[in-house]
Amino acid sequence: MESLENATQPTAVPEGRLTDVKLKRAPERFINRELSWLAFNERVLEEAHSPNHPLLERLRFLSISGSNLDEFYMVRVAGLMGQVEAGISATSQDGLTPAQQLEAINQRARTLIADQQSTWVGLVAELAEQDIEVITSDGLSRIDRQWLEQHFLDNIFPVLSPIAVDPAHPFPFIPNLEFGLVFDLMPPDRPEPVIALVRLPSPLARFVRIPDQSGKIRFLPLEDVVSLFIGHLIPGFKVQELGHFRVIRDSEIEIEEEAADLAGVFESALKRRRRGNVIRLSVNSGMPARLRDFLVDQLHIEPQNLFAHDGIVGVADVSQIITDERPELLFKAYDPRFPERIRDFGGDCFAAIHAKDIIVHHPYESFNVVVQFLRQAANDPQVVAIKQTFYRTSKDSPIVRALIEAAEAGKSVTALVELKARFDEEANIRWARDLERAGVQVVYGFMDLKTHAKVSLVVRREGGRLQSYAHYGTGNYHPITARIYTDLSFFTCDPTLTRDAAMLFNFMTGYARPEPMKEVSIAPFELRDTIKEGIAAEIANAKAGKPAAIWAKMNSLVDEEMIDALYKASKAGVQIDLIIRGICCLRPGLPGLSANIRVKSIIGRFLEHSRIICFGNGAPLPSRGAKVYISSADWMPRNLDHRVETLVPIKNPTVHEQILDQIMGANLRDKVCSWTLGPDGEYERVRTDGKGFSCHDYFMTNPSLSGRGSALKKAPPVQPPLSAQSAKPSKAARGKRGTPGTAPSKAASAKSANGAKSTGKEPSEPSE
Repeated sequence: MESLENATQPTAVPEGRLTDVKLKRAPERFINRELSWLAFNERVLEEAHSPNHPLLERLRFLSISGSNLDEFYMVRVAGLMGQVEAGISATSQDGLTPAQQLEAINQRARTLIADQQSTWVGLVAELAEQDIEVITSDGLSRIDRQWLEQHFLDNIFPVLSPIAVDPAHPFPFIPNLEFGLVFDLMPPDRPEPVIALVRLPSPLARFVRIPDQSGKIRFLPLEDVVSLFIGHLIPGFKVQELGHFRVIRDSEIEIEEEAADLAGVFESALKRRRRGNVIRLSVNSGMPARLRDFLVDQLHIEPQNLFAHDGIVGVADVSQIITDERPELLFKAYDPRFPERIRDFGGDCFAAIHAKDIIVHHPYESFNVVVQFLRQAANDPQVVAIKQTFYRTSKDSPIVRALIEAAEAGKSVTALVELKARFDEEANIRWARDLERAGVQVVYGFMDLKTHAKVSLVVRREGGRLQSYAHYGTGNYHPITARIYTDLSFFTCDPTLTRDAAMLFNFMTGYARPEPMKEVSIAPFELRDTIKEGIAAEIANAKAGKPAAIWAKMNSLVDEEMIDALYKASKAGVQIDLIIRGICCLRPGLPGLSANIRVKSIIGRFLEHSRIICFGNGAPLPSRGAKVYISSADWMPRNLDHRVETLVPIKNPTVHEQILDQIMGANLRDKVCSWTLGPDGEYERVRTDGKGFSCHDYFMTNPSLSGRGSALKKAPPVQPPLSAQSAKPSKAARGKRGTPGTAPSKAASAKSANGAKSTGKEPSEPSE
């Protein structure tokens, strides 16, 4: 592929220029982590306005932005509120106290919420033009009301329990993310009204679909249905005023430092999480002041944590009206490719890997190859041992089933289960118990470290000796999110890499710090140092007059030490190109500090999730001599210092070329899905004037290198044009919508997602 040297030519910055910006050690050299995350969610919301996406997919992006924000409050905001309550005034790396951060978050979140509501109103109008209607009770006919009343009595009434709040009936517990109605009742035998509540439990659908003879698809929100027929719940009473609300509770888990049974500790902690403090109360803007004040008092909410919505309360739930009945309003189905090279070996994964390392690029290539690898191991009589990490996986996971089958067949099977995978703790406990019952040796990891590494190891008898096969991944062993997240699965039987995998498992199960590994770097030990050494080597190259460049792709860049190392490299003349989907605390483009650093964020149909690091190693990128790594870790203190993570070097020439030239090259060239970060911390969409290169379309329509095998000769990949790298950002201010680019290819995909957790929803995965 043609070199990117001209597009990434570094510009050395004299040391004296630092006096121009006065940011060498100032906290202002960092962007606030929480505000950077909110900026990410603003970009997600902007996809709901993109003409590139079908209408129902745009609605999905709105829903994703809502679930993202919910989780942000449950975890990040809850943590800051706890610090304020504890009197902690220590500042963040950008110089803000917890109280100052909360103030800034609430101000920006209110703007974001207002944008969500206006987006909802606009999408409802567009949906109505396509005969999908979200109506109000005013739009109901007599026949509609009759049907709804019977539906209410049959399917909703039995679930509801109205509670009049008085000394004999205290305010009920409202679970996290649950809705409720609050209303003033006038009893028939009392002169004063009483306030009553009715919870709307989460098993009830948020929208009720109303039959329509004309072929329209019509929905009425659940709260409107209950309001219409509330007389059935409280016969004889008169409802004077009414409103609806939703609560968000602190969902962070605190656990004891010492525990004989880690699973038991988590089961108790999960029960405590459900009763966490309310940190945000959302109400409809039409709720009377008396009812609103009552809720604020009963839920112990500070005024700044009350949010009134003009549109819909609970934006995350709007995905429930996305219907498969209108396929023309959804992304066209995309079936991931299965690596042809494995087919070249008759479906034998071990034979294909033994011939040459292979990397599988999800979701463009099927996750089934990972499942097949483990199923083959479970059924192969020559396999003697399987070792596997789990951070997140799906309900009824085929990988869990494969491990159970392997254990029942008498193989030695070890599963390292991370119970601290946020919001998946309960699921992990359940299937960990299933594995144990089948005879799998289950280890729950460390109390003080999360095991975030994604590794499988299969040991097989071959020719009178043991041969090991390893899988290193950047994403979770989750077949559902693997159709949404862009991740890498690297398979190898290289003796050094498989020995390192074995040593890693010994560390995770035996807790003894492993001997220095030959190739793989792990956190919390040498991973940070390996990256810093790579940056230092590029600084040395720049000072020696050699080409010096760094390309890196990750989800989040927060760590102060790593950011300062990149600043130092920029000042030395190293050209640095970063692709960071979510949080970025580094300020690019500042004279004297980061003039040689460019940062872009790719937001589109798929969730960018893979972590890749490339060092020029004395040559312009891309080059065959570059150092290329894949990793499970983002550059955050929690990943580098408080988790078990992997950094794996890529040396096989085909895999090296696929990651460096094809994957990173296409990401750097993308215009359609790209936003650029400015020194002020604001993002601008790359303007394409209706034309541009989309990395997502490219990967859907072009084969990968290492997985193609003999088929590569028939259809070599078409490389994107070099000129696409030099895309200029639009001059539009933040929040103004540029022209996103060309429409997606007709070959397009599985359901969109700028985030999805293992529940099947699509959040941003801040928990990762």
